[in-house]
Amino acid sequence: MKTILFCQNPYAFGILEPIMEVLKEKQFSYLWFVRKTIQKQFPFQNESFTSDMKELKEFKSDVIFVPGNEVPYYLRGLKVQIFHGLAGEKKGHFRIRHYFDLYLTQGPYFTERFLELKQQFKNFDVLETGWSKLDIYGKELHKYDTVKKQLLLKYKAKKIVLYAPTFSPSLTSAPFLIEEFKKLSKQNEYLILIKFHDLMAVELIEEYKQLAALHKNIVFEEERNIIKFLLMADIMISDTSSVVYEFLLLNKPVITFKSNSKNIQWDNAVEYNNLLQKVESNLKEDNFKEKRLNIAQQYHPYNDGKSALRMVEVSLKYITNNGVPEKRKLSFLRKVKIHKIFGK
Repeated sequence: MKTILFCQNPYAFGILEPIMEVLKEKQFSYLWFVRKTIQKQFPFQNESFTSDMKELKEFKSDVIFVPGNEVPYYLRGLKVQIFHGLAGEKKGHFRIRHYFDLYLTQGPYFTERFLELKQQFKNFDVLETGWSKLDIYGKELHKYDTVKKQLLLKYKAKKIVLYAPTFSPSLTSAPFLIEEFKKLSKQNEYLILIKFHDLMAVELIEEYKQLAALHKNIVFEEERNIIKFLLMADIMISDTSSVVYEFLLLNKPVITFKSNSKNIQWDNAVEYNNLLQKVESNLKEDNFKEKRLNIAQQYHPYNDGKSALRMVEVSLKYITNNGVPEKRKLSFLRKVKIHKIFGK
């Protein structure tokens, strides 16, 4: 099976890496597509990758895994949507753009919705596999335990507080919580790690870097692997970000500010205040533990570390049974959009 691992944004690297490892184990050939503007951020420089659409065409893939919203319709191969987050309330998560032949869903909540859409549009299939990015939860849950101990020792702290807000200007809490983090930093028992999305506004990045420079127990993290920080943190602060669900699956407390989720099963503040009190109460009392377990069953009930394996195996079975699509049928306007993004 010849596979393209399709990356338009840096967050795709961590989602596709477990799939790459499965492809290696099975000795299947693969080629990374990495948009030219993010090639310097690509962490697997020894792997085969390209930003040239002509090279992708010549590769003649059987399957294309895409943790994004678009893929060129004219590339050979089964076009597989594997998603870039777990936030079903985000604008566009359930929007059918008609670029994909197969949707591989993370859990029942997503599967049910996409099966309904399949009945409506009748031009794609849906299979539930779990999400490759979270395979580490099943395989290496304690991978960063030693790093965490070293950090706590270095900063003489007892707990790690992770702040990971969304970048979306209309939803992010970042402009409103700077004073709250100053108050929280006065409690030396907390080490505060700031981890921003790649697309966060530059001015907010600079503000929080300055905040970290002025407070010894605030660290602005630039390492891209957010999974590392999710595994190390004792509690997370966020807003309307899909990373909330990734953290909830670790069965640890979350505090959000003005989240617009329709299924809030955690401590959500409606005003930008009382951060210190909320951190303390959630760490001591953890009143939302049972509700978190409900989220896990609906959003991602797989803890075996084999979602990437399932993704590869169901895709192979699909093309074995149905053949490899030479291209995807699209409307004229959607073709024009793809040409604007990727060329012809």
